[in-house]
Amino acid sequence: MNLKTILKNLNQGKLFFIFLIVTLIVVYPLFGYSQDNQQVTQFNFLEKTLISYGFTVKKEIPPYKNRYGIRPYGLLEGKTQTVWINPVVFDLGNAKATIIHEAVHAAQLCVGNKEEFKLLNLDIEPPKMTHPYFMRYHNYRKEIEAEAYTVQVQPNSLEIAKNFLDSYCSSNNNK
Repeated sequence: MNLKTILKNLNQGKLFFIFLIVTLIVVYPLFGYSQDNQQVTQFNFLEKTLISYGFTVKKEIPPYKNRYGIRPYGLLEGKTQTVWINPVVFDLGNAKATIIHEAVHAAQLCVGNKEEFKLLNLDIEPPKMTHPYFMRYHNYRKEIEAEAYTVQVQPNSLEIAKNFLDSYCSSNNNK
């Protein structure tokens, strides 16, 4: 193989590589955007549902830190019926999961007549993958968190959360 053939093959390889990079730059964001757009649409849907049942939803850093000194992704303060969604969840891609988690807590609050969180008594067991997230809590709080994490990871989590809000919060609506 002579030098001219090597250079020709190298140029063809470069052109293919450039074509591949350009294709990825153009096509990848299109798929990423539709996924993000769907997540945002689902987030907005659940946000509106929470608001319709008298909850306030703030896309702000939660005002309280957890016991490790970290601001959580989401927080529901029962006394004020305020849900905080940490804006970082939008960058991390877990805004939908976060609002679903908080929506389950909202339904738990509605079951408790908006004064205390009560269990929804789910018919589904927490998947093993969720255990590390709620096992760090103690007593009743562990059960409350287990329900929220269990719903959060279900394939139809959005529908489950919406149905819980419709079932448990409609009679307690503070509109």
